[in-house]
This record gives sequence, C-alpha cells and structure tokens, in this order.
Amino acid sequence: MPEIRDRLFIGGEWTSSRSGQTFGVVDPSTEEVIATVARGTAGDVGDAVGAAREAFNGPWRRLTPEDRSRLLYRVARVLESRLDEFAELETLDTGKPLQHSRSEISGCVRYFDYYAGAADKIHGETIPLGPDYLNYTVREPLGVTAHIVPWNAPLSMVCRSLAPALAAGNTAVVKPAEQTPLTALKFAEVFLELDFPPGIYNVVAGFGEDAGKALSEHPGIDSITFTGSVETGRAVLKAAAEHVKPVVLELGGKSPQIVFADCDLELAANEVAKGLFSNAGQYCDAGSRLLVEDSIRETFLKKVIENARAIKLGAGIDDPDMGPLVSAEHFERVLNYIDTGQKEGAHMLIGGCAEGFEKGYFVAPTIFDKVERGMRIAQEEIFGPVLVTLSFNGEDEAIDIANDSSYGLAAGIFTRNIDRALRFASEIQAGYVMINEYFSGGIGSPFGGYKLSGYGRERGLVALENYTQIKNTVVKISVRACCL
Repeated sequence: MPEIRDRLFIGGEWTSSRSGQTFGVVDPSTEEVIATVARGTAGDVGDAVGAAREAFNGPWRRLTPEDRSRLLYRVARVLESRLDEFAELETLDTGKPLQHSRSEISGCVRYFDYYAGAADKIHGETIPLGPDYLNYTVREPLGVTAHIVPWNAPLSMVCRSLAPALAAGNTAVVKPAEQTPLTALKFAEVFLELDFPPGIYNVVAGFGEDAGKALSEHPGIDSITFTGSVETGRAVLKAAAEHVKPVVLELGGKSPQIVFADCDLELAANEVAKGLFSNAGQYCDAGSRLLVEDSIRETFLKKVIENARAIKLGAGIDDPDMGPLVSAEHFERVLNYIDTGQKEGAHMLIGGCAEGFEKGYFVAPTIFDKVERGMRIAQEEIFGPVLVTLSFNGEDEAIDIANDSSYGLAAGIFTRNIDRALRFASEIQAGYVMINEYFSGGIGSPFGGYKLSGYGRERGLVALENYTQIKNTVVKISVRACCL
C-alpha cells in the first residue's frame, strides 16, 4: 500500500489540525478503515488561506509565466512517474477499478501538461481609439482560489481546476471530500519534491459543515470552484455573495442518452452501458436516462441488458469492470431510489443489491423499464448504476422528454443521420453534447451545464477565464505639432 498522509498540508508543511480531531477513511470494497486523517476546521482554513495569500503576494506572483509553465510541466512529469502509486491509493480510497484510477491519474497528468502550455499565452488585447490613445487590456490572476472537490473522481477534480488556477498565477486551498481525501493530500508530496514556494498548494481535509463552510465563507478567498450537490451549491453561492466572490459550479445531472432506430445498435448499446455503469454511475454526467425510439425498444433493451449482465463486480484493487459505491451512506441512498422506483410502478429488469459480497457497498447494474417521465427515478439524480428507460416516437417527442429535467449537464445522441444529430444537438438543453460516443471529448473540451447543473465552464482554454480578471488601461498620447 502507498504511504498515506494523515495530516493537513498548509504553507508547505505537514501539520495536525488545530482541534486535534481526526476521522477515519474507509475502503468501500472492504468497509475497513485504511487511514486516519486530521480533521480541519475553521482555524485550519484560516491558516491555509493566510499561507496562500502570503505565497501569492510573494514569490509566486513574481515568477514569469514561462517559469510557471516549467514548474507545471515538472508537476506532470513527477505525477506521471508515480502514476501507479497514485492510482492504487485512489482505488483504495474510492473503490473504483484500478484501470479506471490509472485513466483518471493519466488525465491529471494531461491537465498539467495542457495548462503548462497555456501559462505563457494568457494574452490581453488592444482596443483602437485612434492615434491619440493606447488602450489595452491585461489578464491578471484573482489571488487565492478555493477548490471544494467531490468524492467521485478525487484527484481528477482537484487537477481539473487547480492546473488552470496555478497557470494563471493564483494560489490554492483545496478541501477534498471527507470520504476520499487521500490523493489530494499525497499530491502535496509532488509540490514539496519540486521545491514550490510554500503556500502555493494547501490541503485542508475535513467535513463540509466545518471546513467546507469555513472555506466558502472566508473573506480572504478570491474565487470558489465547487462540484457537488445542488443543495450545497446554493449554500456556497450564498456564502460567496456575502463577499462578492466569483463562483464556478458543477452541480450534477440527469443526462439523457437518446437512441434512434437508425443507429448502429451494437455500438449504441455498448456506449449506453459505458455511459451509465462506468464508475458505478458515480459521475455527474452519467447517462442515466435512456430514451429509446419505441420501434426498437425491446430489441435494444435486450442488448443493453446483455452488456450489463456481463459486467463483473469486485474490489477495485482486483481491477474488475465495476467496483462498489463510495460509502455506506451513499449505498443506502441508491438502494432507497431502487426501492422507490419499484413502488412508483417502474419495472426493474435486472439489478438491485449485488449478491455474493459479505462486505463492501456493491450495487449491481440496474435497469428500469416502464418508467414515466414524472417519476422520481426519472427526475432526480441517483448517482449510482441505475438506468431508467423511457420510449419516444419521433424527434419532437424525444427532445421534449430529453429537456424535461431540471438538470442540463450532458447528453448523448445515437443516429446515423447527421442532420438529425446536429438538429438535436442545437435543441437540447445541455452544456456538453456527444454524438455516437459517450464520454468523448477530452481536456480541451469545455465542460459545464445548463439549469441546475450549474454555471461556468471547466477544461479547455475557456477555464482560464475562471481564474483571471481583466484590467483595462487607457493612455492619452500627446501628439507633437508638426513643424512646417
């Protein structure tokens, strides 16, 4: 097992929490406590924000963009060299299959490579006012950025926002989810190894009600990036409003996968299963609503069920197809939704609590048919391996059902008709649309949602806008009189 860091990381040093409190971290595959971590509270958050402010006003701000770029490239290389170590720890912490963790840590490497390349390309512009003026803009860093990250892809969610924030010249305080703090803490080793100025990267592990709340309310924070539930997102917004801080929110989804009769059925069935059952459905953009054209519903469902039955469950460290849910609390939540769906009258074709596991929070791939669009399982985010099926006749009904959600994060469209696909993409209320492949795109693709899925965009060059502010300078130029 990789070495586990059990303390907070503040100002370039490992430290116990001010309160001396700790909490246990559980491997969801075995239900065993694998680490005890310092529980940060408001005092620790204050220390971290102070360290980040000192670093921002000091050595970090004086570095040239080229020097920042070189440091971020070095972060990528060190993380790449330790990929297996971080992946193993991520799997123990989250329960996800080892190959899945490796893919996510590889994505972290890519985030730092991508934004290292952008660090010295954050340009301003000039505005033409005529020969008597020089009017120009520059993009400046915001200062100290807060990153409150979820448990479903812990280090990936850290790096997704941290890399552009650092590339733009900011410093950071990270509050990982209490269920999965281990890789965010271990990541601090990389910054120590590379002799980053102390205070650039700070980690305060703890619970939302104390560490998360204190961070979002702290007057010394200059921006907040939050991924999580709508309820907590609203609380973050209210806290940020008190000090008029910019906020980037990703708050989940109920994303549709729309399957037309003219699609490649084998491909679509594989993609639908991947789009929902990857990471046991614990992705904000998981394709949890299957909208299938009525003429192929039975045929297509048989193919999806075959794919679902073939999925092998097991402890993440054994590298199965699908691991457990992240915690006992979440396990009960997902099972309650499965029970609710049956009580609402939906037909559970396969799934429920997985058999054959004495320990661990395992739920089998679950598929519901005969789902009505007003049912709770069709409207609320379950965040587990539960696929709900609704049928449609024609494009108009399909778009009506697809948009009948308070969320608008992602959507998948499966059809051989490119005109239909592009027409549908223009009409659907979602920030991220994929055609004939789910989870396509990459680091350079802007990601974010409509409606209750939040606002702001992460990934791509547009993410740099989250961590910079524009300064405009206008110079009046004295024009000498021309001598005749």
